[in-house]
Amino acid sequence: MFTTFRGGNSGAWQVISISPVKGEALKPVAALSITHADAISLPLLPSQTSWRLAGVASHVRYVERTEKIALVAAQAGLGRPEATHGALIPIRKNAAWWDMTQNERRRIFEDKSRHIADSLKYLPAIARQLYHSRDLGEPFDFLTWFEYAPEHAQSFEDLVGGLRETEEWSYVEREVDVRVVKVA
Repeated sequence: MFTTFRGGNSGAWQVISISPVKGEALKPVAALSITHADAISLPLLPSQTSWRLAGVASHVRYVERTEKIALVAAQAGLGRPEATHGALIPIRKNAAWWDMTQNERRRIFEDKSRHIADSLKYLPAIARQLYHSRDLGEPFDFLTWFEYAPEHAQSFEDLVGGLRETEEWSYVEREVDVRVVKVA
């Protein structure tokens, strides 16, 4: 199942900001739409879409069994009525990251950067889904979608701020932070 994020004139999410964290930004848009389908969704009218990013939710990578159990137990699902704030954070890592073996990436991801261990404390207040895009020829390797209630906005800032201070983030060559609110 493919998930497609389209930035354009209409969608269920109003775009509040699009900020380049590292590298080039995405074009400014008013809204974000999200579709889930058996194929990558193209815009109905190309003139209404400024950009399209697609990915596939896959199995959880770089985790050990105990970490996976902890994540599944703590995670909330997407689409909760109170989660009216969201963020789409597309990321592309550099060639040095992809030149490493999976075990080497795991050591940086968890053993050094503590990506999972440090993120667990923000669950279930912040729900997230990671979409893989690298093998689809997309401009980003990963698309991470987050949803949270307004009262958890500072927790979300703490979460992304902490992740951006890790060794893992030093391998990021492009990251864009798209903030949205649910259209009533």
